Parts: sequence; structure tokens; C-alpha cells
Amino acid sequence: MGTPDLAAACLRVVAGVHEVALVVCQPDKPAGRGSQLTAPPVKQLAMELGLPVIQPKSARTGELRDALVATGAELAIVVAYGKILPKDVLETLPRGFINVHVSLLPKYRGAAPVQWAVIDGETETGVSIMQLDEGMDTGPVLFENRIAIDPAWTSGDLFEHLQDVAPRTLLAALLMLEQGRAVAKPQDHALATHARMLTKADGAIDFTEPAVKVASRIRGVDPWPGAQAVLRGQVVKLFRAHTTSGHGPPGAVLAIDAGGAHVATGDGIVVIREVQLPGKKRMPAAQLVNGRALAVGDVLTKPELATTEAP
Repeated sequence: MGTPDLAAACLRVVAGVHEVALVVCQPDKPAGRGSQLTAPPVKQLAMELGLPVIQPKSARTGELRDALVATGAELAIVVAYGKILPKDVLETLPRGFINVHVSLLPKYRGAAPVQWAVIDGETETGVSIMQLDEGMDTGPVLFENRIAIDPAWTSGDLFEHLQDVAPRTLLAALLMLEQGRAVAKPQDHALATHARMLTKADGAIDFTEPAVKVASRIRGVDPWPGAQAVLRGQVVKLFRAHTTSGHGPPGAVLAIDAGGAHVATGDGIVVIREVQLPGKKRMPAAQLVNGRALAVGDVLTKPELATTEAP
């Protein structure tokens, strides 16, 4: 059970080792400029592999419960399905449901654990395989795989890395379950943190914050909603940031070189490698100087952005 690319990556490896009786994912949704109805990645892969697929609009109508019972399967695997499953669904299969969650639980429960780990400047994250219960990522953890976060990674980079790590972690957990070696360890709920869904407003960059926070947010909201600032009265997007020493008025462009635009913050300097002007492609900051679209002395300010969630 799952919907995005991460779920598809897990499905591919599981289908190569185990019998998959049914694939469950969210309904097709409009996508692209033409808003054409598009199948989610998991459905596309399931069709490629010749696996049966259902796409219930709700997990509470009985359709999902009945379909799972009819499979005769022993265990369900949930990867970014996008809905909390009710008790009657969770009780359908003999060995229950396990969930692949891309954080070190109980930290970063919720919809956007990868993005918030980068935004918060975490140095490590991982994949937790847990026994699913009726809460949001609250079940006992069966298996955990820790990984370091490269300080230059965006959340997109981390997602890409996890698409390799998560399937391997899942296979290891399934082997432990088969061999009876998996031990369910309850989470310490007092240590839980929540990784809410990002909104467009999370991409608004506030240069009065310390450089470390500014750089981490620029990387953490890449690719969505994208880091944004106001430059000469227009909203621009910012990419690939790191910190350096120095000081100046927050938001002021102090220097521009091959490494990027050096912008002062509330504490330190953030170096922004690439900038995207409205209607243009993203470009190295140094190239924008040649077209006079960016110059030393410019000031970047925080834009007012809507709190719209990801489509």
C-alpha cells in the first residue's frame, strides 16, 4: 500500500522476492499543465509488473477491508499511503501491517519527515520499519537503519538516497520477521516530534534568522515549495546554499563570486549558488551579474506567500 516514488521503489524489490497479492494506492489525480488524470507511481509500476491494483477513495467504506480479506495475504506493507487506516482494516490480515517510515522514530512523525530533517539541520536520519496501529506513526519499531545526511543535500537529494536505502531496509526487516527474530520496541512518545505537511509559505526565506537556519531551509524546501525571496520587487527562487563567516545587514548581497551570492543574515553569511528569476531558468548567481539582474548592494527580503499545501 502506497502512492509516490518511494513506495514504488519498495514495491519493485518486494515483488522480486515475495508474492504480492494486491497493490493499493490513492486514486489517479490531475497533473501537469493540462491537468490530465495521471496514475500514481505505484499504480504505474504495478501495471508494468502485472499486479492487481485497487484505488479506494476512502479507507473507511469497507471496500479496502473486503479486498484485503479476499487476498488471503499474511502481511500488508504500507509506504507513504497518505491515509490513517482504521481498526477494522488493520485487523484484516494475520500478521498485521508494517509501515516504512523515513525518519528515526519517534522523531518526525507525520507527512514530511525528510523535508523537516533537512530544514532542522539534522546530521542523521534513517528508515524505521514499524508495526502499524491506529495512530500517526505511533506503533512499535521492528527495525531501524540509520544514515548520515550530507550537509550539502537538499530534501530532494535525501529522498533520492532513501529510495535506495528504504527498500533494502524493508527486505532486511521482512527476513527478520520470517525468521522470527524481529522484536517490536515501543516508541517513547515523550520524545515525539511532528513533521507537518509543507505549505508554500514554508519557502519564504527570512534573512534575519542565523545563516545556518537560512541555508538549511533553502535546502529543505527544495524541490517543493522552493526557497523564495523578494529581489528588486519580484519574487525569485534560491537554490543550493551553504554558510560562511562574516556579517552585514540581513538580506544584503555583500559579494558575488563563482561560489554564489554572499548574503548577510542575522548571524553569519549564506552563500546562494543559484537563483531563478520569474519565467526564467535557474542560473548560477555569478551569471546573473553579467545580465545586471543581481548586484552587490541588492537586498533580499522575505515574501508573503500563501499557506497552500502541496498538490
